[in-house]
Amino acid sequence: MAAADERVRMASGWDAIVGQADAVAQLQRAAAVDPDVDGQGIGGSGAMTHAWLLTGPPGSGRSNLAYAFAAALLSPPTGIDDAVATLVEARTHPDLVTLSTEGVLITIAQARAVVQRASLAPSTARYRVIVVEDADRMAERTSNALLKALEEPPPETVWILCAPSEADLLPTIRSRVRTLTLQVPDPAAVAQLLIDRDGVAPEIAERAAREAQSHIGMARRLATSEEARARRAETLQIAMRVSTAASAVLAAARYVEIATADADALSAERDEAERAQALHQLGIEPGGTVPPALRRQLKELEDAQKQRAKRGMRDGVDRILVDLLSLYRDILMTQLGVGSELVNEAMRPTVLAAAAYLQRAAVIDVLDSIRTARERIEANVPPVLALEAMLVRAARAAQRR
Repeated sequence: MAAADERVRMASGWDAIVGQADAVAQLQRAAAVDPDVDGQGIGGSGAMTHAWLLTGPPGSGRSNLAYAFAAALLSPPTGIDDAVATLVEARTHPDLVTLSTEGVLITIAQARAVVQRASLAPSTARYRVIVVEDADRMAERTSNALLKALEEPPPETVWILCAPSEADLLPTIRSRVRTLTLQVPDPAAVAQLLIDRDGVAPEIAERAAREAQSHIGMARRLATSEEARARRAETLQIAMRVSTAASAVLAAARYVEIATADADALSAERDEAERAQALHQLGIEPGGTVPPALRRQLKELEDAQKQRAKRGMRDGVDRILVDLLSLYRDILMTQLGVGSELVNEAMRPTVLAAAAYLQRAAVIDVLDSIRTARERIEANVPPVLALEAMLVRAARAAQRR
């Protein structure tokens, strides 16, 4: 138990950030500014500003860095307080406000509610901190709801926005934030985090970090879940067996099943805990009857969970497509003679065989079709249709030997 506690301690605050030394150093300098010292408040020091944008590819640790920064801002200038870090991790600190979405987009009602809370003075800390995890998931109207709060922020309010890139936000938003761009962490650093934080065996940690392409969250899932590893292996094997339009249709259906099962595995425990907490808050014993007057609250929770499951399935499909990109990238790099280090090292024999019989132009065409499928799904095309179109092109590639 002591070793496990130590791993948790090591992974808290700034120690949980992998491969972002420059960004961490800049945010540490900002958090060390004391707003109570004359000339050192927001705007009084070049190190600190009222609005930040953390950008970087999926898995680079944007939200982890945002919450580490939030914990530092809610602690004394001398460093992160353990009690504050615990409250931030639980998202229960009274001066922390979060905005994210379990659906496709953040709603304007959610944004307006956060803006209202952002106008309040901090109750216990130096600042009131607002973390927007999914700043790229806002329509223009929703973004404009935040704009005024960013233009004229209260003196003790700090905004931390997270998005894949600056281009995902309106120019008017970008002009009012200070941007820090995160890099893709080195796989070795991600593997070491898994070893230190989760007690994963080094060989499993290294493989998970490589196959996740340094996506920290996905690497942890692969390292700690045999089912997740099996699902990933199956998705790659399916792609290598597609050779006809009929098999492409069947493969697309199977991919949706896999993504759905993956999403269900992620959400089942969380859904149950949320329902139990809701029942407790409503004063209903486990297994008790829900009075008609209280059913609306549970119905709203169930609707939110269904929306989260829908997004989870779409995210699962996207992860499958990212894995397929890595597989065909390995095949192409092998054909070009630069495939000494494969993402999918465990499938090296399959990669070598495919590199020998597939035409290079066909592999490039498949890579392009996978990227197109990701764009279509992001544009709300039903995942099964986008997958079928992509896999039909993969089948054609298999026929062009």
